[in-house]
Formats: sequence, C-alpha cells, structure tokens
Amino acid sequence: MQVISLNTPSTASKIYIGKNVIESRLPVLTSGQKNFVVTDSNVYALYGDFFAKYFKSAEIFVLPAGEENKNFASLQAILEKMSVAGLHRSSRLFAVGGGVIGDIGGLAAALYMRGISCVQIPTTLLAQVDSSVGGKTAIDLGGMKNIVGAFYQPQEVLVDPTFLNTLPPREMKCGLGEIVKYAALNGEIFDRLEKGFDGLVDLIAACIEHKARVVERDEKESGERKSLNVGHTTGHAIELTSGLSHGECVLYGTWLETKMAIAAGVCEREYGERLLKILKRALKVEPLSLLDFSDIRACAQKAKSDKKNADDDKIVTSVAKAKNEWTVLSLPFEEYCAALEKAVVDWKREGQVCDQ
Repeated sequence: MQVISLNTPSTASKIYIGKNVIESRLPVLTSGQKNFVVTDSNVYALYGDFFAKYFKSAEIFVLPAGEENKNFASLQAILEKMSVAGLHRSSRLFAVGGGVIGDIGGLAAALYMRGISCVQIPTTLLAQVDSSVGGKTAIDLGGMKNIVGAFYQPQEVLVDPTFLNTLPPREMKCGLGEIVKYAALNGEIFDRLEKGFDGLVDLIAACIEHKARVVERDEKESGERKSLNVGHTTGHAIELTSGLSHGECVLYGTWLETKMAIAAGVCEREYGERLLKILKRALKVEPLSLLDFSDIRACAQKAKSDKKNADDDKIVTSVAKAKNEWTVLSLPFEEYCAALEKAVVDWKREGQVCDQ
C-alpha cells in the first residue's frame, strides 16, 4: 500500500493506493459517526456485497449512471436525502464511483451544513488517476461542464485497483487520456509511456504524486494548477459536441492542441512530435472512436464558453512546451478556429480514424 499526503491551506488529506486499502481504511473511516453514501446505478449493481459489508447501517443514495445526471436536480435530491437522514456536521459522506459521483458527491459534502467530511472511493481509472484527487467538485449547467462547483478537499481518497477489474474497455481508455495528460507535464511519466502503457498501478501512483504536489502549491488554480488543463479546453468542446467519454476527448484535445502549439512556436517541435506519437498510440487502443470534424466552428464555439477563458474573445489552452515544461496558449477566437481547422487537416492527412 502506498500513501501520498496532500497538504493544502484548507485541509491535510491522504491518498491510499493498493489492493488492501478498502479493508484497511474503511472500518476506521466508517466508525464513530453517521455515514452517507453517494454512488451510481452501475457501481451499486456491481458491488452489492461491498455496500452490504461496509455500509449496512448507512443511508445510500443511488444516482442513475451518466454525465447527464450531474445537475442541480440530482444535487438537490442528494442534499434533501442527507437532511432526511439526519446528518450533522460530524457526519461523513462517501463518494463511491467514477468522476460524476466524485464531482457531485464532493459538492454535496461541501454544501451540506457548510461542509462535512468527505471520503472519495474512485472506481474508474479516470477517477483514480485524476478527478478524485485535488478537491475539485462540480455539476454541469446550461450545456457547460463543471460550471457550478467548489474547491473542497476530501479527508481521504482510497484508490483500490481491484475496482478496475469490472471496468469496460472504453472506460479504461477514458482513464488513459488523463494518464497521457500527465506525460505531457512530467518527464518521468513521459519516458515510461514512450516505452508502453504497462505497470498501471505504478502509473496511477505517479500521476497522483504529480497532481498532489501541484495542488499543494496552487490549490485554487490561480497559477500552476492550470497546467492540469492540458488538452481540456478543446477536449471539453469535443466532448460536448461528440458524446464521447471525457478521457477520450482529452486525448483528442491534447493531440490537436499540441499540433496548434507546435505551429505557434510555443512547443518544441522534437518534443512535441514525440508526445504526438504517444497520443497516437493511446488513441489506437481499442475500442476505436469515430469523430466527425465536419463543423469545426461549432466545436470552437463550445471552447469559447469554457470557464478557463479569461475574456469573451480569447480561447485559453494549457499546452506542453518542452519536457517538464508547460505554458498557456491564448488565441483570439478566429485565430483559434483557423488553428484548430489546420490541426484537424493534419490529423486527417496523417491517416487517423476521425470520421466515418
């Protein structure tokens, strides 16, 4: 079992990683207070024995699975059930699931009685490697992802890789998108992925370690934490227009934004080309996804509404600059459209699977 500490001005928390973390930590964490569990219908159906063993006396809220349920109505239903259950400030919420559950469960914990203890138990690769760590909580609103939320650190994160045994191949590929994002930022992870995608548990730990150190230095994303948005501006736009998984869209977004950064002269060409090769290998992992880039402007309009933008006319992207280095590439909307269109042309010319 590996233990990574994350100490911010708001909270000192720990991330436990390993196959024995559940049986080691949950009996301790569930004793001494009222507990409330937020999970989704997929996880609840798969892990009935787990919930019966560790949460038999807890109130369990089962949210229908899917990003479309990460909304105000679901958040209100969770908070109302927490109130009916008689939770108070000494109670604890357990978010058991993927990124959607971690986001909405963490936000419910942040809001209820102005904040109760939260423990994240991520069950997908994406959540284990990234979204469960760092305290970002949110719901979607008006077609924009994560536009309503709060920074609220969990007390603990329990990363048990055995949950991944039931994960469909597409969800594993989804998590791979975030792992490759860390390769764009961390030279050690970059070197490992150039050799292959083996050693998953160690890769998860390496990504968490990188993120923990960044969050410690910049909890509220005023500076360095913006680096963790590599691939996300364009990736979110693709996600909103295509319906593909978040991690797959981050892979596409990172490929396109790296091409744009090389063309703009802000990413070293030799390093950028090596990163593009890693991204190509990840995108070719089964199952393959088909994208329709027939309406570049519609995709760009979604990027224009991204919360990371500083003003209404510029699209802000975080991009790899060199090994262990990143920078911000900010383009006026029309220049972003032109750069994105050129990157898509490059994508098609290089024979990638992108449309039917």
